[in-house]
Amino acid sequence: MPKMKTKSSAKKRFKVTGTGKILAGQAGKRHGMIKRTTKFIRTARGTTTLSKADEQIIKPMMPYARKK
Repeated sequence: MPKMKTKSSAKKRFKVTGTGKILAGQAGKRHGMIKRTTKFIRTARGTTTLSKADEQIIKPMMPYARKK
C-alpha cells in the first residue's frame, strides 16, 4: 500500500494539538486594519481552535497528524 500524501496547503496552515484539536490562525487580519475595531484586532491575536465541522474537513487532508 503506498503512502498517502498530506495536502501541502493544510500542513502550512494548521497544527494538530496533543488532544487532537486543530489550531489555525485567526481570519480577517491580512489587510484593512484601519477599518477594524481595536477590540477585533486585540481578540484576533494568535491562534484559535477550529469547530468540529471544520475539523472534519481538515483532518483527512493530514493523514499522519496525531489522531485521538
